[in-house]
Amino acid sequence: MGTMLPAGGAWAAGSDKPELEEVRIGFIPLTDCSSVVMASVMGFDKKYGIKITPTKEASWAGVRDKLANGEIHAAHVLYGLVYGLHLGIGGPKKDMAVLMTLNNNGQAITLSNGLKDKGATDGESLSRVIAKKEKEYTFAQTFPTGTHAMWLYYWMAAHGIDPFKDVKNIVVPPPQMVANMRVGNMDGYCVGEPWNQRAIVDKIGFTAVTSQDIWPDHPEKVLGATAEFAAKYPNTARAMICAILEASKWIDASAANRSKTAETVAAKSYVNTDVDVIRSRMIGQYENGLGKSWSDKNLMKFYNDGQVNYPYLSDGMWFLTQHRRWGLLKQDVDYLAVAKAINKTDLYKQAASIVGVPVPKSDFRTSKLIDGVVWDGKDPKKYAAGFKIHA
Repeated sequence: MGTMLPAGGAWAAGSDKPELEEVRIGFIPLTDCSSVVMASVMGFDKKYGIKITPTKEASWAGVRDKLANGEIHAAHVLYGLVYGLHLGIGGPKKDMAVLMTLNNNGQAITLSNGLKDKGATDGESLSRVIAKKEKEYTFAQTFPTGTHAMWLYYWMAAHGIDPFKDVKNIVVPPPQMVANMRVGNMDGYCVGEPWNQRAIVDKIGFTAVTSQDIWPDHPEKVLGATAEFAAKYPNTARAMICAILEASKWIDASAANRSKTAETVAAKSYVNTDVDVIRSRMIGQYENGLGKSWSDKNLMKFYNDGQVNYPYLSDGMWFLTQHRRWGLLKQDVDYLAVAKAINKTDLYKQAASIVGVPVPKSDFRTSKLIDGVVWDGKDPKKYAAGFKIHA
């Protein structure tokens, strides 16, 4: 590895010098773009010999297209979008790379006040309201193979609702969720913050469940790039991981840093909403819009001693099992081989050792989800086929 110069902390000249000095990283206006933004704003990128330019995108489909055609070098992106693109579902087929995980937790499902008036305030009561078939209920997620679609479907199915037969589901870009629900285009949605808290502040809806209640410490956004980019510019990719790891560590270091991050990303050029709407959940202060408030220890995590950032193979494989479950994948694939092709664990480990970030001992982690089913990555085919409600 190149040695770090103590002075400006720049790369020593030589083989580890980033091949590209300026990188464009796409992001969607969501709280979990914070580590990409702070890597740029705080100058962590300079330390590793690159300049990160965060570029604001309008939709996940836009991010997908710009990644695929090289308009952006990398992106803050939905885990499942990268996997879908790699397999040619949810867009044209393109070999992809996950360089690191950006965050765990911090998404939610918002239901409309209209549903509340009918008595639906959680999964169980929603199931009863939908079963009456008084009307067709519409729910929005942010991308067909993305994380929000999977949290929404998983939660509904855990409560006996078939997300494809019992309700209609549509795709809406994150920043447009609140406006669409305000005019009645949907009865509920799953999205990242701050667009769930925004619905509460605007008095148009409430939080029925958080994503961390569906799966504590679940994988969410990743730093995604094409496989070609990672192969062609490994030093640049490594430098991006280093800079964003530094930012992740910094954000999670204190409530004051989280608060400063909220102030930074609230700006027009990033998330473009009131600081308070971002800050509350960013520091773990939750309210559900139905009178309940709590402090959530499973708040949006960016670092958590490096446990957030490792691109676990089992995390990537989980999204594939759900793509299979819902018929987006028409047949089983070699789940492990696909995850090994996409998740650049070696590149990540090199970056982690440069930054001094601990790396987990295994590429797999075990989790128990809201329906009590355990996921450990050991038998993905059996897991995918084992759900009562599936397509």
